[in-house]
Amino acid sequence: MTGSNARWVRVAVDYGAPIAFAVTFYGFGRNLILATGVLVAASMLALLVGYIVERRLAPMPLIAGGFALVFGGLTLFFNDPSFVKMKISSQNAAFAAGLLGGLALGKNPLKALLGASLKMADGAWRQLTLRYGLYFVAVAVANEFIWRTQSDAFWVNFRTALLPLAIVFSLSQTPFMMKNLQKPDEGDTAPEPPDPGV
Repeated sequence: MTGSNARWVRVAVDYGAPIAFAVTFYGFGRNLILATGVLVAASMLALLVGYIVERRLAPMPLIAGGFALVFGGLTLFFNDPSFVKMKISSQNAAFAAGLLGGLALGKNPLKALLGASLKMADGAWRQLTLRYGLYFVAVAVANEFIWRTQSDAFWVNFRTALLPLAIVFSLSQTPFMMKNLQKPDEGDTAPEPPDPGV
């Protein structure tokens, strides 16, 4: 599979399940339980497709898919949509804790994940890690406020809006990475922003 096709498959893996969730919610009577069942099935399919295409389970889709399966499974088992709403908060809080906790311990967790594909100084990695950590905190806090105070439809709209927001945030970090990118090896291409994971 060519790099271009593989990239499209990666986009489908990253965003297919949340989109299927929103489409099902609005297409079938705003039923969160049914939409959650589709989310769980689509997450399993996304992980399978990602593994077939890349011959590995990439860390961010694996973690996001795992959260979808766990919290979606709890929603279906208890017939309580609160669990699937908590998924966004818990997932982003976990990402934030991993990144910011790593920084507090003097580590560079984002560099450990992406250092093979991006060559930057440690200071730039720390700055990028801090930015992503704070982004994940903001998403977790916003989700907690919205699902506890707003209607199901409003929350689904917010949850769907996180998809383009994640892309915009990642793209907004590209100039910083380009500025701090160290001399690329022959044949290297422009860096791809880290997947913010939704």
